[in-house]
Amino acid sequence: MNSISELLHNPIYQYGFFMFIILTSLTLDILYLRRNKVGMRFKQALFQSVCWISLAVAYGYIIYLEKGRAATAEYFSAYIMEYSLSMDNIFVFILILNFFKVSDKYYALVLFWGILIAIILRLIFISAGSAIVSQFHWVLYFFGAFLIYTGYKILFTKEDDEFDPAKSPVYKLLNKYMPISDTEAGGRFFIREKGKRLATRLFVVIVIIATTDIVFALDSIPAAFAITRDSMLIITSNIFAVIGLRAMFFMLSNAVTMFRFLQQGISLVLMFIGIKMLIQYFDIHIHTEISLLVIIATLCLSIALSVLIKPSDNHNKHKASH
Repeated sequence: MNSISELLHNPIYQYGFFMFIILTSLTLDILYLRRNKVGMRFKQALFQSVCWISLAVAYGYIIYLEKGRAATAEYFSAYIMEYSLSMDNIFVFILILNFFKVSDKYYALVLFWGILIAIILRLIFISAGSAIVSQFHWVLYFFGAFLIYTGYKILFTKEDDEFDPAKSPVYKLLNKYMPISDTEAGGRFFIREKGKRLATRLFVVIVIIATTDIVFALDSIPAAFAITRDSMLIITSNIFAVIGLRAMFFMLSNAVTMFRFLQQGISLVLMFIGIKMLIQYFDIHIHTEISLLVIIATLCLSIALSVLIKPSDNHNKHKASH
């Protein structure tokens, strides 16, 4: 046990082991995708979701062996925060796929590549954020204020103010400067017509999904820095949460509207983390394990209320109209 702990104490081995887990899992995912081109059934999605969560928990145990109890609490706090925010991603992904009329059989393909690109972009953002925070500590207080504002804004966002793919700056940019074919081309991303190279509808959807995820990362990454300063913990917790988004999509796509109070729960958690960060200026510190309990309790309560309190008929009619 001691030899494993000593080995993992080296940052090179930490990142190496993490990348080995991710690359192996993605390879298996690609092989599955090539064999099953029609998406995932609920049981398959549930199995994959359990596998991704199990990997995240197992890695948390490795962190416990190497860094101790406090770091483990920070890791799981960041992971749970990101995982809950991912449910909002799923609702937006549904809107994007429906808007562009993507065939069900290409959902898995589009989500796989869209999420993979999003992971690469997140790694860049986290690395840049870590460098900025290490040089300018006061940025953390800006993050805290931003999280409070974001949480307040989410709390009072009306259902009518939902994401509209047609208004996406990325979509407008692609539509303006890139020749696009309004076809799925049998799952291809580029085709040639009359000697001209065209991007297919699937390519456009992948780019929009990947870049839209960055908008969500503007909330989750500052929240992760509010929980921990350890870039390793931020990267691993963030990637483990995002990488299972495709399986979560197929598992929850038909049930995501059931969690109608989750948005309020997320907003309260964001405001709590923002306040936790700001009060550190006055040398007031909330223990990491207490923060973890607050995050779990708030999210569980919001989900429980969503299940227990049935929406009114007017609410159902409003949802149906969309």
